Amino acid sequence: MKSKGSLLIKLLIIQYLSSLFVAQNFDFFYFVQQWPGSYCDTSQGCCYPPTGKPASDFGIHGLWPNNNDGSYPSNCDPNNPFNQSEVSDLMSSLETNWPSLACPSSDGISFWTHEWDKHGTCSESVLDEHDYFQAALNLKSKTNLLQALASAGINPNGESYNLSDIINAINQSDGFTPSIECNDDESGNNQLYQVYMCVDTSGSNLIECSVSPTGANCANQITFPAF
Repeated sequence: MKSKGSLLIKLLIIQYLSSLFVAQNFDFFYFVQQWPGSYCDTSQGCCYPPTGKPASDFGIHGLWPNNNDGSYPSNCDPNNPFNQSEVSDLMSSLETNWPSLACPSSDGISFWTHEWDKHGTCSESVLDEHDYFQAALNLKSKTNLLQALASAGINPNGESYNLSDIINAINQSDGFTPSIECNDDESGNNQLYQVYMCVDTSGSNLIECSVSPTGANCANQITFPAF
């Protein structure tokens, strides 16, 4: 009995140490939203999901654990892959707010699988799979980017806007400074592509960013294409 008890204790210790190894430390999240018009208006184009063209609104790209030194953990727990049944009650919201525009057309499962496996598993000490996706959906509701920009007269009409005006409009609405990532349309024009907001390690509260993402590479004047 004593040897069995000792073995059980050793197994529990190993399991605990393994969980510590898997639960990577991180300092904050990047909450990233992308403008579908800029995703599609490139040389590679896009494919709408089977449900049809998504709404003309920013869509979630991901909720990414990051560190203050600019590094980030990834693919932290191969033993905890995406399980669709864990988010079955969120499917409708995910399809609306977190659609895939990649080709070939996808129902989003592969997109969400990638995001959980690469990023979500690195925050599983704080958020399980359901809580991770729910946190992203909650942040989407909290940060109405399209409304914030429209309030400042910035609309997705293909016109050119000052980058500083876009940043200030979001800051005025949400109280925190975003980082903006741009890409180029088929004509080579720099356009508003993704908005990064920083979030505390609970996945609930916006905070000021301690470091800018490497993708924040916009010109001073950028276009905001229609979708």
